Amino acid sequence: MRLLDWFEPHGRHDLPWQHPRSAYRVWLSEIMLQQTQVQTVIAYFERFTAALPDLPSLAAASHDEVMALWSGLGYYARARNLHAAAKLCMERHGGALPTDFDALLALPGIGRSTAGAILAQAHGLAFAILDGNVKRVLARWRGIDGWPAASAVERELWQFAESLLPNDRLPDYTQALMDLGATVCTRTRPACPRCPLRQDCVARREGRVEQLPTRKPAKILPRRECAMLLAFDESGRVLLQKRGGPGVWNGLWSLPEAPDAYSLAAFIQRHLRTRGAAHVLPAFEHVFSHYRLTITPHRHSAAQARLRVADNNGPELRWAAPAEWPDIGLPAPVRQLLQSQCAHQSTSSEETP
Repeated sequence: MRLLDWFEPHGRHDLPWQHPRSAYRVWLSEIMLQQTQVQTVIAYFERFTAALPDLPSLAAASHDEVMALWSGLGYYARARNLHAAAKLCMERHGGALPTDFDALLALPGIGRSTAGAILAQAHGLAFAILDGNVKRVLARWRGIDGWPAASAVERELWQFAESLLPNDRLPDYTQALMDLGATVCTRTRPACPRCPLRQDCVARREGRVEQLPTRKPAKILPRRECAMLLAFDESGRVLLQKRGGPGVWNGLWSLPEAPDAYSLAAFIQRHLRTRGAAHVLPAFEHVFSHYRLTITPHRHSAAQARLRVADNNGPELRWAAPAEWPDIGLPAPVRQLLQSQCAHQSTSSEETP
Protein backbone atom coordinates (compact mmCIF):
# COMPACT_ATOMS: atom_id res chain seq x y z
CA MET A 1 0.00 0.00 0.00
CA ARG A 2 1.38 3.40 -1.01
CA LEU A 3 0.63 5.03 2.33
CA LEU A 4 2.49 2.38 4.33
CA ASP A 5 5.39 2.43 1.88
CA TRP A 6 5.63 6.20 2.43
CA PHE A 7 5.33 5.81 6.19
CA GLU A 8 8.46 3.65 6.55
CA PRO A 9 10.94 6.39 5.56
CA HIS A 10 8.84 9.52 6.12
CA GLY A 11 6.46 8.88 9.03
CA ARG A 12 6.98 9.81 12.68
CA HIS A 13 8.46 6.88 14.58
CA ASP A 14 9.84 8.61 17.68
CA LEU A 15 6.77 10.10 19.37
CA PRO A 16 6.85 9.35 23.10
CA TRP A 17 3.45 7.60 23.16
CA GLN A 18 4.76 5.08 20.60
CA HIS A 19 7.34 3.65 23.02
CA PRO A 20 5.66 1.69 24.45
CA ARG A 21 2.39 1.92 22.53
CA SER A 22 0.13 0.89 25.40
CA ALA A 23 -3.60 1.57 25.50
CA TYR A 24 -3.12 4.06 28.35
CA ARG A 25 -0.43 6.02 26.51
CA VAL A 26 -2.37 6.03 23.22
CA TRP A 27 -5.50 7.18 25.05
CA LEU A 28 -3.68 9.97 26.88
CA SER A 29 -1.99 11.19 23.70
CA GLU A 30 -5.26 11.16 21.75
CA ILE A 31 -6.99 13.26 24.40
CA MET A 32 -4.08 15.71 24.64
CA LEU A 33 -3.85 16.03 20.85
CA GLN A 34 -7.46 17.19 20.54
CA GLN A 35 -7.24 20.86 19.48
CA THR A 36 -3.51 20.88 20.30
CA GLN A 37 -0.34 20.55 18.19
CA VAL A 38 2.03 17.60 18.61
CA GLN A 39 5.00 19.79 19.55
CA THR A 40 3.02 21.37 22.37
CA VAL A 41 1.71 18.03 23.60
CA ILE A 42 5.05 16.19 23.85
CA ALA A 43 6.32 18.04 26.94
CA TYR A 44 2.95 17.75 28.69
CA PHE A 45 2.70 14.06 27.84
CA GLU A 46 6.15 13.31 29.22
CA ARG A 47 5.52 15.27 32.42
CA PHE A 48 2.08 13.65 32.88
CA THR A 49 3.30 10.08 32.36
CA ALA A 50 6.33 10.65 34.60
CA ALA A 51 3.93 11.55 37.43
CA LEU A 52 1.08 9.18 36.50
CA PRO A 53 2.57 6.34 34.42
CA ASP A 54 -0.52 4.12 34.19
CA LEU A 55 -4.27 4.09 34.54
CA PRO A 56 -4.39 3.03 38.23
CA SER A 57 -2.08 5.89 39.21
CA LEU A 58 -4.26 8.36 37.27
CA ALA A 59 -7.38 7.03 38.96
CA ALA A 60 -5.75 7.32 42.40
CA ALA A 61 -4.47 10.87 41.84
CA SER A 62 -6.23 13.82 43.40
CA HIS A 63 -8.24 16.21 41.26
CA ASP A 64 -5.79 19.02 42.02
CA GLU A 65 -2.80 16.89 40.94
CA VAL A 66 -4.40 16.04 37.59
CA MET A 67 -5.38 19.65 36.93
CA ALA A 68 -1.90 20.89 37.86
CA LEU A 69 -0.31 18.46 35.38
CA TRP A 70 -2.76 19.67 32.71
CA SER A 71 -2.40 23.37 33.56
CA GLY A 72 -1.65 25.44 30.46
CA LEU A 73 -2.78 22.79 27.97
CA GLY A 74 -6.30 24.25 27.84
CA TYR A 75 -9.71 22.68 27.18
CA TYR A 76 -9.77 21.49 30.79
CA ALA A 77 -12.87 19.35 30.38
CA ARG A 78 -10.48 16.89 28.70
CA ALA A 79 -8.57 16.46 31.95
CA ARG A 80 -11.72 16.14 34.04
CA ASN A 81 -13.10 13.48 31.68
CA LEU A 82 -9.77 11.65 31.60
CA HIS A 83 -9.73 11.43 35.40
CA ALA A 84 -13.37 10.34 35.58
CA ALA A 85 -12.84 7.68 32.90
CA ALA A 86 -9.84 6.25 34.77
CA LYS A 87 -11.91 5.89 37.92
CA LEU A 88 -14.68 4.15 35.98
CA CYS A 89 -12.14 1.74 34.49
CA MET A 90 -11.00 0.83 37.99
CA GLU A 91 -14.60 0.21 39.04
CA ARG A 92 -15.92 -1.57 35.93
CA HIS A 93 -13.03 -2.88 33.82
CA GLY A 94 -10.46 -4.28 36.20
CA GLY A 95 -8.19 -1.24 36.12
CA ALA A 96 -7.64 -1.21 32.35
CA LEU A 97 -9.22 0.39 29.30
CA PRO A 98 -11.74 -2.02 27.77
CA THR A 99 -11.03 -3.57 24.39
CA ASP A 100 -14.71 -3.46 23.41
CA PHE A 101 -15.60 -0.48 21.20
CA ASP A 102 -18.97 0.25 22.81
CA ALA A 103 -17.49 0.03 26.31
CA LEU A 104 -14.78 2.50 25.33
CA LEU A 105 -17.33 4.82 23.78
CA ALA A 106 -19.29 4.84 27.04
CA LEU A 107 -16.38 6.37 28.96
CA PRO A 108 -16.31 10.16 29.51
CA GLY A 109 -14.40 12.08 26.86
CA ILE A 110 -13.94 9.15 24.44
CA GLY A 111 -15.63 9.60 21.08
CA ARG A 112 -15.74 7.41 18.02
CA SER A 113 -12.37 8.47 16.62
CA THR A 114 -10.55 8.25 19.96
CA ALA A 115 -11.98 4.77 20.61
CA GLY A 116 -10.89 3.70 17.14
CA ALA A 117 -7.39 5.08 17.66
CA ILE A 118 -6.98 3.19 20.95
CA LEU A 119 -8.15 -0.13 19.48
CA ALA A 120 -6.20 0.24 16.24
CA GLN A 121 -2.92 1.49 17.69
CA ALA A 122 -2.77 -0.41 20.97
CA HIS A 123 -4.43 -3.65 19.86
CA GLY A 124 -4.13 -3.75 16.05
CA LEU A 125 -7.91 -3.99 15.58
CA ALA A 126 -9.68 -2.85 12.42
CA PHE A 127 -11.22 0.45 13.53
CA ALA A 128 -11.05 3.71 11.60
CA ILE A 129 -10.16 7.12 12.97
CA LEU A 130 -11.34 10.54 11.83
CA ASP A 131 -9.46 13.34 13.55
CA GLY A 132 -8.86 16.73 11.94
CA ASN A 133 -5.80 15.64 9.97
CA VAL A 134 -7.50 12.55 8.61
CA LYS A 135 -10.62 14.50 7.64
CA ARG A 136 -8.45 16.86 5.61
CA VAL A 137 -6.60 14.03 3.83
CA LEU A 138 -9.78 12.14 2.97
CA ALA A 139 -11.74 15.23 1.92
CA ARG A 140 -9.02 16.19 -0.56
CA TRP A 141 -8.23 12.69 -1.77
CA ARG A 142 -11.90 11.86 -2.38
CA GLY A 143 -12.95 15.40 -3.34
CA ILE A 144 -15.64 15.65 -0.64
CA ASP A 145 -17.28 19.06 -0.44
CA GLY A 146 -18.83 20.56 2.68
CA TRP A 147 -17.73 21.36 6.21
CA PRO A 148 -16.40 18.04 7.65
CA ALA A 149 -18.24 18.46 10.96
CA ALA A 150 -21.63 18.66 9.21
CA SER A 151 -23.46 15.39 9.87
CA ALA A 152 -23.94 14.34 6.22
CA VAL A 153 -20.31 15.12 5.31
CA GLU A 154 -19.00 13.37 8.39
CA ARG A 155 -21.03 10.25 7.57
CA GLU A 156 -19.49 10.15 4.09
CA LEU A 157 -15.99 10.58 5.53
CA TRP A 158 -16.54 7.75 8.03
CA GLN A 159 -17.73 5.43 5.28
CA PHE A 160 -14.67 6.24 3.19
CA ALA A 161 -12.31 5.84 6.17
CA GLU A 162 -13.74 2.43 7.04
CA SER A 163 -13.56 1.23 3.43
CA LEU A 164 -9.80 1.88 3.35
CA LEU A 165 -8.80 -0.18 6.40
CA PRO A 166 -6.04 -2.69 5.57
CA ASN A 167 -6.00 -6.29 6.75
CA ASP A 168 -2.85 -5.88 8.82
CA ARG A 169 -0.44 -3.27 10.22
CA LEU A 170 -3.33 -1.27 11.67
CA PRO A 171 -1.14 0.64 14.16
CA ASP A 172 1.22 1.80 11.40
CA TYR A 173 -1.63 2.58 9.00
CA THR A 174 -3.43 4.70 11.60
CA GLN A 175 -0.27 6.62 12.43
CA ALA A 176 0.55 7.03 8.76
CA LEU A 177 -2.80 8.71 8.02
CA MET A 178 -2.30 11.15 10.90
CA ASP A 179 1.30 11.83 9.88
CA LEU A 180 0.34 12.46 6.25
CA GLY A 181 -2.15 15.11 7.34
CA ALA A 182 0.23 16.68 9.86
CA THR A 183 3.37 16.82 7.71
CA VAL A 184 2.35 16.73 4.02
CA CYS A 185 -1.37 17.35 3.48
CA THR A 186 -1.30 20.39 5.74
CA ARG A 187 -4.07 22.96 6.00
CA THR A 188 -2.05 25.64 4.20
CA ARG A 189 0.68 25.12 1.60
CA PRO A 190 0.42 21.32 1.40
CA ALA A 191 3.42 19.53 -0.10
CA CYS A 192 1.50 17.77 -2.87
CA PRO A 193 4.60 16.68 -4.86
CA ARG A 194 5.70 14.62 -1.82
CA CYS A 195 2.31 13.00 -1.22
CA PRO A 196 2.05 9.24 -1.87
CA LEU A 197 -1.62 9.69 -2.82
CA ARG A 198 -1.11 12.49 -5.33
CA GLN A 199 -1.76 10.40 -8.44
CA ASP A 200 -5.46 9.89 -7.68
CA CYS A 201 -6.16 12.86 -5.41
CA VAL A 202 -9.35 14.52 -6.66
CA ALA A 203 -8.56 17.91 -5.12
CA ARG A 204 -5.13 18.01 -6.80
CA ARG A 205 -6.53 16.90 -10.14
CA GLU A 206 -9.29 19.54 -10.03
CA GLY A 207 -7.15 22.33 -8.58
CA ARG A 208 -9.18 22.52 -5.35
CA VAL A 209 -6.53 21.68 -2.77
CA GLU A 210 -6.84 25.11 -1.13
CA GLN A 211 -10.66 24.91 -1.12
CA LEU A 212 -10.93 21.49 0.54
CA PRO A 213 -11.94 20.67 3.12
CA THR A 214 -14.63 23.35 3.20
CA ARG A 215 -14.03 25.78 6.03
CA LYS A 216 -16.37 26.14 8.97
CA PRO A 217 -18.94 28.89 8.41
CA ALA A 218 -17.68 32.15 9.92
CA LYS A 219 -18.99 33.00 13.36
CA ILE A 220 -18.45 36.18 15.35
CA LEU A 221 -17.40 35.32 18.90
CA PRO A 222 -19.36 37.12 21.61
CA ARG A 223 -17.42 39.29 24.05
CA ARG A 224 -17.49 39.17 27.84
CA GLU A 225 -15.75 41.18 30.53
CA CYS A 226 -14.66 40.47 34.09
CA ALA A 227 -12.59 41.96 36.91
CA MET A 228 -9.92 39.80 38.59
CA LEU A 229 -8.46 40.36 42.02
CA LEU A 230 -4.69 40.25 42.52
CA ALA A 231 -4.48 40.31 46.34
CA PHE A 232 -1.08 39.71 47.96
CA ASP A 233 -0.43 39.31 51.66
CA GLU A 234 2.62 40.65 53.47
CA SER A 235 4.60 37.50 52.53
CA GLY A 236 4.00 37.90 48.81
CA ARG A 237 1.44 35.10 48.61
CA VAL A 238 -1.45 35.59 46.20
CA LEU A 239 -5.09 34.85 47.00
CA LEU A 240 -6.59 32.06 44.87
CA GLN A 241 -10.13 30.77 44.57
CA LYS A 242 -11.14 27.31 43.41
CA ARG A 243 -13.51 27.53 40.47
CA GLY A 244 -16.74 25.58 40.49
CA GLY A 245 -19.78 25.47 38.23
CA PRO A 246 -19.99 24.56 34.54
CA GLY A 247 -17.34 26.98 33.23
CA VAL A 248 -14.25 26.01 31.24
CA TRP A 249 -12.02 26.56 34.30
CA ASN A 250 -14.11 24.35 36.58
CA GLY A 251 -11.85 22.60 39.12
CA LEU A 252 -8.89 24.96 38.60
CA TRP A 253 -7.50 27.47 41.05
CA SER A 254 -7.81 30.99 39.69
CA LEU A 255 -7.85 34.59 40.84
CA PRO A 256 -11.12 35.70 42.42
CA GLU A 257 -13.31 37.03 39.64
CA ALA A 258 -16.39 39.20 39.39
CA PRO A 259 -18.44 40.61 36.50
CA ASP A 260 -17.36 44.18 37.24
CA ALA A 261 -15.38 46.39 39.65
CA TYR A 262 -18.41 47.02 41.87
CA SER A 263 -19.01 43.28 42.40
CA LEU A 264 -15.29 42.72 43.00
CA ALA A 265 -15.33 45.44 45.67
CA ALA A 266 -18.19 43.60 47.40
CA PHE A 267 -16.12 40.39 47.36
CA ILE A 268 -13.16 42.22 48.89
CA GLN A 269 -15.34 43.76 51.61
CA ARG A 270 -16.71 40.35 52.53
CA HIS A 271 -13.58 38.23 52.46
CA LEU A 272 -10.58 40.53 52.97
CA ARG A 273 -9.31 43.20 55.31
CA THR A 274 -7.47 45.76 53.22
CA ARG A 275 -5.89 49.17 53.50
CA GLY A 276 -6.03 51.55 50.56
CA ALA A 277 -7.60 51.25 47.15
CA ALA A 278 -6.85 48.67 44.52
CA HIS A 279 -4.51 49.53 41.66
CA VAL A 280 -6.26 48.84 38.35
CA LEU A 281 -3.89 47.23 35.84
CA PRO A 282 -4.27 47.36 32.03
CA ALA A 283 -6.97 45.06 30.70
CA PHE A 284 -6.06 42.17 28.40
CA GLU A 285 -8.01 39.71 26.25
CA HIS A 286 -8.12 35.92 26.34
CA VAL A 287 -9.83 34.07 23.48
CA PHE A 288 -11.74 30.87 24.19
CA SER A 289 -13.23 28.64 21.50
CA HIS A 290 -16.69 30.16 21.98
CA TYR A 291 -16.12 33.71 23.32
CA ARG A 292 -13.59 36.48 23.95
CA LEU A 293 -12.96 37.49 27.55
CA THR A 294 -11.58 40.92 28.49
CA ILE A 295 -9.92 40.73 31.93
CA THR A 296 -9.20 43.79 34.05
CA PRO A 297 -6.89 42.96 37.00
CA HIS A 298 -7.32 44.88 40.29
CA ARG A 299 -4.22 44.64 42.46
CA HIS A 300 -3.96 44.99 46.24
CA SER A 301 -0.30 45.23 47.15
CA ALA A 302 1.56 43.27 49.81
CA ALA A 303 0.66 43.86 53.46
CA GLN A 304 -2.76 45.20 52.48
CA ALA A 305 -4.83 42.02 52.50
CA ARG A 306 -5.53 39.46 55.21
CA LEU A 307 -7.98 36.65 54.60
CA ARG A 308 -11.01 36.65 56.82
CA VAL A 309 -12.46 33.42 58.12
CA ALA A 310 -15.04 32.54 55.48
CA ASP A 311 -18.34 30.92 56.35
CA ASN A 312 -18.88 27.29 55.33
CA ASN A 313 -20.98 28.32 52.34
CA GLY A 314 -18.40 30.76 51.02
CA PRO A 315 -15.91 30.27 48.19
CA GLU A 316 -12.91 27.97 48.61
CA LEU A 317 -9.97 30.34 49.08
CA ARG A 318 -6.25 29.88 49.78
CA TRP A 319 -3.01 31.82 49.85
CA ALA A 320 -0.29 30.50 47.51
CA ALA A 321 3.37 31.53 47.47
CA PRO A 322 5.15 31.90 44.09
CA ALA A 323 7.12 28.70 44.77
CA GLU A 324 3.81 26.79 44.89
CA TRP A 325 2.38 28.11 41.61
CA PRO A 326 4.05 25.54 39.28
CA ASP A 327 2.31 22.70 41.15
CA ILE A 328 -1.16 24.28 41.14
CA GLY A 329 -3.70 23.89 38.34
CA LEU A 330 -3.95 27.48 37.10
CA PRO A 331 -5.56 28.72 33.86
CA ALA A 332 -2.90 29.83 31.36
CA PRO A 333 -3.84 33.56 31.35
CA VAL A 334 -3.85 33.63 35.17
CA ARG A 335 -0.43 31.97 35.32
CA GLN A 336 0.91 34.45 32.75
CA LEU A 337 -0.53 37.38 34.70
CA LEU A 338 1.07 36.19 37.95
CA GLN A 339 4.42 35.63 36.24
CA SER A 340 4.31 39.10 34.70
CA GLN A 341 3.59 40.63 38.10
CA CYS A 342 6.51 38.75 39.65
CA ALA A 343 8.78 39.87 36.82
CA HIS A 344 7.58 43.47 37.25
CA GLN A 345 8.23 43.31 41.00
CA SER A 346 11.75 41.94 40.44
CA THR A 347 12.54 44.66 37.89
CA SER A 348 11.16 47.36 40.17
CA SER A 349 13.24 46.07 43.10
CA GLU A 350 16.44 46.00 41.02
CA GLU A 351 15.87 49.57 39.85
CA THR A 352 15.26 50.91 43.36
CA PRO A 353 18.48 52.60 44.59
